[in-house]
Amino acid sequence: MHRQQHPIHDFHIIESTLREGEQFQGAHFSTADKIEIAQALDAFGVEYLELSTPIASKQSEADLRTVAAMPRRFRVLTHIRARMEEAKLAVDCGVDGVDIYIGTSAYMRAYSHGKSLQEIIEVSREVVRYLKDHGIETRFSTEDTFRSNLADTFTVYRAMDLEGVHRVGVADTVGVADPMRTYSLISSLRQAVHCDIEFHGHNDSGCAIANALCALQAGATHIDTTVLGIGERNGITALGGLIARLYTMDPELVKKYDLPLLREIEELVASKVGIEVPFNTPITGRTAFHHKAGVHTNAVLQNPTSYEAINPLDFGIGRSIDLAHRLVGWNAVRDRAATLGLALSEADLRSATTQIKTLADAGRITLDDVDAVLRGMVTQEVG
Repeated sequence: MHRQQHPIHDFHIIESTLREGEQFQGAHFSTADKIEIAQALDAFGVEYLELSTPIASKQSEADLRTVAAMPRRFRVLTHIRARMEEAKLAVDCGVDGVDIYIGTSAYMRAYSHGKSLQEIIEVSREVVRYLKDHGIETRFSTEDTFRSNLADTFTVYRAMDLEGVHRVGVADTVGVADPMRTYSLISSLRQAVHCDIEFHGHNDSGCAIANALCALQAGATHIDTTVLGIGERNGITALGGLIARLYTMDPELVKKYDLPLLREIEELVASKVGIEVPFNTPITGRTAFHHKAGVHTNAVLQNPTSYEAINPLDFGIGRSIDLAHRLVGWNAVRDRAATLGLALSEADLRSATTQIKTLADAGRITLDDVDAVLRGMVTQEVG
């Protein structure tokens, strides 16, 4: 049955690089790293920053207290199990909000906590009431939502909604959801609860960004992200990827964020976890605005929007036209000649293009080789 699609306007990013991102292979953020990343994300404009549970380690607790006390615009969250001792410690750390989670799938109930559905509701209700009594923004999330019995899951959600949680969370914990399933589940949940809805999607099957978009279209209000999508296994929805997806729908959707800072933030986090920003990362990857084929370069030189759905200038990024290859077109060669200040006839430009293609057929060439051919055409004319 067709459901009315919700307009996307008042959504919030819960940036979890300092929680989910800590679970990425090789991630080990020092206190100074966390402060630096938090400051960068604050400048970018994310609404929430989620940190690891303070019960994880003494340093995790100390870092949570440090970030909670720093000057900031974002609201500080931490992520805890539905246990009273964890809730009390989180409140003591000075957080603005607490994200409670508990598994509801048969897998989690059998192999994780072993609680019945009614026991899940009772223990969660106690923790929610405590947090609300202390003025803490509270989210309740099921874990492994998409492998749970939805009748059971919705029973728990409705119980928590009645307790007055600020939002409920849907978690694709192992990345099995697809866009249609995500839209269907979120839209059904939207009709079942009155509170806000958060979506946390893992990328095991490559659907995290698409699922996050469909969650928003179905009525979700909060999306969990990490920088470059780092996290457990293949990670979760990437901050930059979500921004790119929303920008292509309407740039107004992301105007509240300082977009030119995105590349700096991704390079910062990549350096902290010992990786390069992948070449095909949306917007900031080194090939994101790289044009090569003759048909493409000709069109882009005339009107960039012909082959670019995203304006790189809005992100403080330039585009590149690749000439040193056998696919080059003469219009791109003409543009390069003009850049070099060389006045060549169309016949000369076409001849130069043929020479460049011949060189490229023989092996890899560089822009210097292209320039040498163009300057050689001038020498021939003078001769």
